[in-house]
Amino acid sequence: MTTPDNGPFQLPPLPWEQAALEPVISARTIGLHYGKHHRTYVTKLNELVKGTAMADTPLEQVIRETAEKPDQKKIFNNAAQAWNHAFFWNCLRAPARAQPSGTLAQRIDSDLGGLDKFRQQFAQAAIDCFGSGWAWLVDRNGKLELTATSNAMTPIAQGTTPLLTIDVWEHAYYVDYENRRPEFVNAVIERLLNWDFAQQQLDRSSQRKAA
Repeated sequence: MTTPDNGPFQLPPLPWEQAALEPVISARTIGLHYGKHHRTYVTKLNELVKGTAMADTPLEQVIRETAEKPDQKKIFNNAAQAWNHAFFWNCLRAPARAQPSGTLAQRIDSDLGGLDKFRQQFAQAAIDCFGSGWAWLVDRNGKLELTATSNAMTPIAQGTTPLLTIDVWEHAYYVDYENRRPEFVNAVIERLLNWDFAQQQLDRSSQRKAA
């Protein structure tokens, strides 16, 4: 259960119970990551936009309007991190299906060289992300790509459609894995990726392009 935040932006509920991802991600990590870090981004964002037009603006629009603007950096960082985390929770499920199907599987084969190459390259993007950040599977102009962003940067501010992400800020894994980021990343890829959610994002991207 979550308590309402004092502002226009709210902390969304988790799509599963806090212990649902064990043993890959512990309930303690989820409690800290979601209950402390994610909540703080939402709370801080509400404080920053209070009394401004952004208090009545959808979150994705706030992100796009503040990206790359030095005078809006605090708003962007907190808005993007609030969005990134909500997206990340939906990228995870347990038990996960072993592999994608449908058009997503076809696109992984044609654009990325198959599931094995995807797993290797997605893991490498996450492991090689210097410092804090995110690894992403995105749809860019009808082609799947793997990329990483630093700190709060998000694909929705870069003109691409995110399908999956892995959070590689230390607070995402340090309680469970200490400094073993590769172990965390590979466990998430092998055991927790929500392929159904990724397919939904791909379908929505295709529908927007067709409209």
